[in-house]
Amino acid sequence: MSEIDENLSVALFSELFMADQLARAKLVRVLPKGMEISHFSVLNHLAKSRAEKTPGQLARAFHVTRGAMTNTLNKLAWAGYVHIRPDWDDARRKFVAISPAGRRACEEAFQAIAHVVTEVVAEIGVERVRAALPVLREVRARLGEEE
Repeated sequence: MSEIDENLSVALFSELFMADQLARAKLVRVLPKGMEISHFSVLNHLAKSRAEKTPGQLARAFHVTRGAMTNTLNKLAWAGYVHIRPDWDDARRKFVAISPAGRRACEEAFQAIAHVVTEVVAEIGVERVRAALPVLREVRARLGEEE
């Protein structure tokens, strides 16, 4: 790889990492009190799937350890946002479902986040964002191939 390619690669990933860090910081400020991005992500996933998931399935979907997912799920259960029940056929396994309170919290968070990200896209310009999406999707896809 040439020095120009290396510099371009480093610049691309530096921008991605910094954009991620800044986006997370901005979104955390608008989420409902006590909600973290990981909480919103899990609630959003459960709301869209409309099906119960096991903690293991959720951990794989989010590329985190089972322990990290268990921690997130325990916080969500404590807040009343998810219901965790045993698998009636296999007591070692559990199922997670979003609760009505979790749906409301997810919708509230989504509305707050949508306002922030829509504003950023409008400032950058819809066409420029649309043009950047294929490259970002390909970066994501190639990074996902390594698993």
